Amino acid sequence: MKDYLKIKVSIADRVYPLTVKPEEEEKIRIAAKTIDGILHKYEEGFAVRDKQDLLAMCALQLASRIEKNKGLDLVDGNKLTSRMNQLESLIDTAIKL
Repeated sequence: MKDYLKIKVSIADRVYPLTVKPEEEEKIRIAAKTIDGILHKYEEGFAVRDKQDLLAMCALQLASRIEKNKGLDLVDGNKLTSRMNQLESLIDTAIKL
C-alpha cells in the first residue's frame, strides 16, 4: 500500500480516515463535499432530529441520480480517444494517397 495516501474526510460532522490511490483523492473529497452539501440542504429544509435520517435521504437522492443516468448513453472518454486516433490515422492515409 505504498502507492496509497491516507486522507481524512468529514461527512455529517464525523471524520473518516481513508486510504486511497492518489488519482482518486480529489474525486473522494468532492464526493464528501457533495454529500455534506446535500445534508446541509436537508437540514435547512426539514425539521430532522437524527443525522441518520438525513444520511438516508442523501443516499436515496444520490442513488436515484445513478438510476436516472443508467439509461443514458454517456460518453466513454477512452473509447472516444481511441476512435478519434483511428479516424486521424485514416485521414492521414487518405491525404498521402
